[in-house]
Amino acid sequence: MPSRKSFRLESLGPGWDTPGLLAGVDEAGRGPLAGPVVAAAVILDEQKPIHGLKDSKVLTALQRGLLYEQIRAQALCCAVGSASVEEIDALNILQATMLAMQRAVQGLRLLPQRVVVDGNRLPHFSMQAAAIVKGDAKVQAISAASILAKVHRDRLCVELHLQFPQYGFGGHKGYGTAAHLAALQLHGPCPAHRLSFAPVRNTFDRAKSACPAAREAITGKRSTKELP
Repeated sequence: MPSRKSFRLESLGPGWDTPGLLAGVDEAGRGPLAGPVVAAAVILDEQKPIHGLKDSKVLTALQRGLLYEQIRAQALCCAVGSASVEEIDALNILQATMLAMQRAVQGLRLLPQRVVVDGNRLPHFSMQAAAIVKGDAKVQAISAASILAKVHRDRLCVELHLQFPQYGFGGHKGYGTAAHLAALQLHGPCPAHRLSFAPVRNTFDRAKSACPAAREAITGKRSTKELP
């Protein structure tokens, strides 16, 4: 795998060696059983380099938090987009992730000429775009986006924890840990859970006959959501 120093955008093909604003895009939250999927888009300022940018997964929570503030302060512009639990269940997680990425780019104050996305799937953008496998370890703008998306989503999960403390969202951030699965077995799903994900759907199916009111509270709320 090429290192960040050896990776060159020109290797992506014609047009990638021309000047222009570059936005990096990454997501957080495809795998969890609950909460939205979040994407971030970042256009870095070459005159204000940010040291220590890496894939958010290899950073500590403290490092991510410090870099989050630095990116917000020093990037030319950045934006966060998300797709809700309702949209994930209606569209599937892949399409919801693509939607969140599109929303992040659309939210940028400046229009980039090119967009690079972490991974091997690419949403439709109006500008030149490319997907880069392991891009969060190769392109600084994608690294910055991965940090913004991760920190933003983690903070949303802390808010979910305040609403539904019995599930422990503040700790596992919605991922299918043993503690989370045990809470699902005990309490059934809440409105923050993704019913289209098998571990949640299974507990929901078992609980719905025993608690019709809980079923109505969850599915009734979701049926009112209008998709774009």
